[in-house]
Parts: sequence; structure tokens; C-alpha cells
Amino acid sequence: MLAAAVAAIPVAGSASVSWATSPGMVDPKGLIVLMRHADAPGVGDPANFRLRNCTTQRNLDANGREQAKRTGDLLRTITGRPAAVYSSQWCRCLETARLLDAGPVQELPALNSFFDRREEQEAQIASLRRFLAGLPDDGAPVVLVTHQVVVTALTGVFPASGEAVLLRANGTGEPAIEGRIKADGFR
Repeated sequence: MLAAAVAAIPVAGSASVSWATSPGMVDPKGLIVLMRHADAPGVGDPANFRLRNCTTQRNLDANGREQAKRTGDLLRTITGRPAAVYSSQWCRCLETARLLDAGPVQELPALNSFFDRREEQEAQIASLRRFLAGLPDDGAPVVLVTHQVVVTALTGVFPASGEAVLLRANGTGEPAIEGRIKADGFR
């Protein structure tokens, strides 16, 4: 179980990344990092949104790219080895996942946003829970880069941009919440 104290580590200028314990105290076995994409100004997606066309989407800004890189530095410290990295198919999530530099990135549609498609939420979260139930409790770390609506539907946590919820695989679709990592100060 993670300690309750919050530590802050300076990462760039006034920016910091906070987490629920020191990186050395986090057991990487069975660790699931459920992360909202880094800063991409705006809300939702433009009316002309197309999945494979990043010019039609809300994308990371310079602050978001820096936020993703710094969060990746912390994740690599915590995991101590490459992680299995899965991402929503949205460009802002894929870019966040790549900039984390925590391991090869694979697309996972169960992580896609349903912000403008609430009728898909139930089936999508059920699919994500099945994926989580299949993760071994002693397996390599897994990083899931997704959207606020997915993190909230799964955990009840409303994450800031670039914030992650640390979960522990337990053989069920409801992994235990152990803490949070929050990148801030990038604005």
C-alpha cells in the first residue's frame, strides 16, 4: 500500500510532479498507470473530428508535450523497466504515450473517448474491465493513456491533464486504487 504522504519532485523550472509516495517505494509488479492525456487546450473534439486525421483533433500544445516528457521521466523511475503502454486512438493520447518513452505504444480502442458518444460508455468500460481482469498481479507495469471520461468512469477520479491514477492488478476488472501522480505547473 502506498504511503499517504505526498512528495513533490522539481522537474523543470517551476513545474513539479507529485505522487503519493517516493518512486522507490512503488512495487512495479502488477502496477497499472491509468493516465489522462497531457495538456491539449479545449474541451471535447471539433465537429469535423476524424480519428486518423490529427489536424481535425484537439492536440497537445508545447506545455502538454513537456508535461508528457516529465511524467515519463517519473514513470521510468517508478517502473525501473520498460512498461506495456496502451493508448486511446486519439492523436493527443498517442502523442502523450510516445512522449512518455516508457515502452512501445499499442492502440487499445477500449481507451477511446466517449465524451460525445455517451451511449458507448457502458460497453466500452465493460471491455476495459475485461482487459484489466486479464492483467497478472505480478506482471510488468502497464501504462494506459486515455481521456478524463474514461478515468472517471472506471475509478471515480476526475484527473487533471497529465494526471495518472496508480492501480494494482488483482485479477478483476476493478483494480485497487493505490495513489495518483499529478503533473502541474506547466501553464
